[in-house]
Amino acid sequence: MTPRTAPFGRTLCAMVTPFTPTGTLDVDGAARLAAHLVAKGCDGLVLNGTTGESPTTTDAEKAELIAAVRAVVGPGVSLVAGVGTADTRHTVELTHAAEKAGADGVLVVTPYYSKPPQESIEAHFRQVADASGLPVMLYDIPGRTGTRIEPETMIRLAGHPGIVAVKDCSYDFLGTQKVLAATELAYYAGCDEHILALYAVGAAGCVSTVANVVPRQVAAILDAFESGETARATELQLQAMPLIEAVMASGLPGTVTAKALLERIGLPAGPVRAPLLPAGRETADELLRCHEELTGAR
Repeated sequence: MTPRTAPFGRTLCAMVTPFTPTGTLDVDGAARLAAHLVAKGCDGLVLNGTTGESPTTTDAEKAELIAAVRAVVGPGVSLVAGVGTADTRHTVELTHAAEKAGADGVLVVTPYYSKPPQESIEAHFRQVADASGLPVMLYDIPGRTGTRIEPETMIRLAGHPGIVAVKDCSYDFLGTQKVLAATELAYYAGCDEHILALYAVGAAGCVSTVANVVPRQVAAILDAFESGETARATELQLQAMPLIEAVMASGLPGTVTAKALLERIGLPAGPVRAPLLPAGRETADELLRCHEELTGAR
């Protein structure tokens, strides 16, 4: 099975939001990081997502970040803006702001905390999709939101012309394949350990946190599979696993670990915002060791 059309590109990075040492938005740093990621193999960026610390950035900062990144990467790189909140009205407002700032699409997470039933979830996504001309990527991450977008709901939502993609962090591989088989939705692996597995059953690509620090290596996994070198793709995925585990399964949010490693390798990142705390030295040392092992850098 060949991967399906990728409306936002194939190798997307869930980009961190760089801050200055005092904790303000580092617009210049964001522009430099975005340019680096694109130069090293990312054909799309997701801004203002969870990895981008969207819970602690203001609406104005979100719009400023989109505009700054658009100015540096130009029109040929897809920018998907995280706009999801627990409030449908606010999500629509952020969608309008993202469109005005230059986004190509929006990432809309399931409303969280209130745990709405499936009927309410479906209505929420439809209202957001109706609100602008931007295509929508649904974000299914029940481990954070507390609520799954059930496969049957996803299949119904696929009938909306503005809903075109899914960032999949469901950890339900059977359910994901049911939706892939029944719809034309472009699935993106949102968990780095699933990049190859999901691509092999017809996904469009990935939205990777680890791509912040190894964009070339993430893109190479998909390149190898697409060219028919499946054994090589497997080898590359497995080679990346120690770093994927260190970044994504260390007991810390990926934002924290990615920023710690970005600082160590000399790329813009800055501090995390409270309530997050920075990674300790031991964690940062291990992240750097895994990065050097994967990239061959010493």
